[in-house]
Amino acid sequence: MSELRFSPLLGCLLALAAGVLTTLTASPFELWWLGPVAVGLLYLGIHALTPGQAALRGWCYGLGLFGSGTSWVYVSIHDYGYTGVPLAVFLTALFVASMALFLAVTLWLYRRLCGPRLAFLSFAGAWVLGEWLRTWLFTGFPWLLLGSAHVDSPLAPWAPIGGVYLLSLITALTGTLLVEFLARRWWTTAPVAALWLVPLALLPTQWTQPAGEPLRVALLQGNLDQLIKWTPEGQREAANTYSELTRAQPDAVDLIVWPEAALPMFEDQARPILERVQSNLSPGTALLTGILQRDAEGSYFNSVIALGEAEGEYRKEHLVPFGEYLPLESLLAGTIAFFDLPMPAMTRGPSGQAPMRVAGTTIGNAICYEIIYADLVAERARDSELLMTVSNDTWFGESIGPLQHLQMARLRALENGRYLIRATSNGVTVIVDPRGRITARAPQFEVASITGEAVPMRGFTPFTRTGSWPAWLLALLLVLPGLRLLHKP
Repeated sequence: MSELRFSPLLGCLLALAAGVLTTLTASPFELWWLGPVAVGLLYLGIHALTPGQAALRGWCYGLGLFGSGTSWVYVSIHDYGYTGVPLAVFLTALFVASMALFLAVTLWLYRRLCGPRLAFLSFAGAWVLGEWLRTWLFTGFPWLLLGSAHVDSPLAPWAPIGGVYLLSLITALTGTLLVEFLARRWWTTAPVAALWLVPLALLPTQWTQPAGEPLRVALLQGNLDQLIKWTPEGQREAANTYSELTRAQPDAVDLIVWPEAALPMFEDQARPILERVQSNLSPGTALLTGILQRDAEGSYFNSVIALGEAEGEYRKEHLVPFGEYLPLESLLAGTIAFFDLPMPAMTRGPSGQAPMRVAGTTIGNAICYEIIYADLVAERARDSELLMTVSNDTWFGESIGPLQHLQMARLRALENGRYLIRATSNGVTVIVDPRGRITARAPQFEVASITGEAVPMRGFTPFTRTGSWPAWLLALLLVLPGLRLLHKP
């Protein structure tokens, strides 16, 4: 079946459809069972193609995936980047076409290096190696990875073992095996059944244990208008909104969390506001807030700082290109409004930062975009008992972006067996338990606060200990049997 031939047009249309199906596996659609179908559509007929034809097929898949799954890029560019419709459409299309090249390169390399021998293994392995490439090259963009859809699927128990890339590998392998099944290779039913039924029957559902008493947490969501946020009016509104929400919290709360850049000003400018808020905190209550910092050397940081009964600070390590810094600044700065950052370019925080501490509980931070990097979060989880992420998802507008972002955050909690608290500017603000389940949730696009319990957890999942490298190594081993150079006479 992998040698089945299609016309070039039909092959590209099927690949485009497969990309759209992959978007449907993710939030808010959550049709996770379509993942193997999408992979199967690309695997069909792959060995009847030249490397160039396979690259075109992969690029069409990428167009379908990113064109349907990252449409929120247009919202960020047009609505909040002060860019006209024609240019915003062009820049969005350029982004989609550029990201699709990762899939083109993956399939080109696969056809160039691999033959039909044990192709169901090598294709699945190549898929995950392509996701690895997309995670790290040019700062990386691990959005809509195939495995991200499975936080609620029967495969979810694999996440604490091998993380999102193991989930991707199992999904891709299921897709190739199903194609082989359609070719009347009946033996494929056994490995498919094992991959999907073993988690339900044999794998633990809990790898970590409570490390102390639950923290009573309050997460605040100001729902401020992004278009006026950085004006004097927006700054006053932010200060009033978060001060009032904080005063309204019960005395029994251990920790109050404000989202990323909750006060749209630098820490030194916000200090009088923060001191007033701190003076009104109940004894024993801590407050953590996202805020921008600047130092005497002229560096700027996207940070989380502590007030009240808390210790430490965190400076964002993995920055967003075009949002927090401008690549090729000497060439692009000033060319169009979108490339004029609304604030000074940020500086990366150092690696290996110590966790923050609240009520004896260590907290590992990930600001906004960082939460999509599984290995970065696992690194934080090794030193902490609770995970926290603050974000400003206002840039997504009313698109599907915030729900995709939430799904990936939930997967980080599941991978590491940690509670995760997530405060965002306009949603989705949640508390997530160690199995990736939401225990408290604020409505989107409203001024709101939620309170609930977050239990500090001790112990490591296998994924927390090792990160993703075992899944990447397994993917490489699956590719090896299909390499042509190993089968030359």
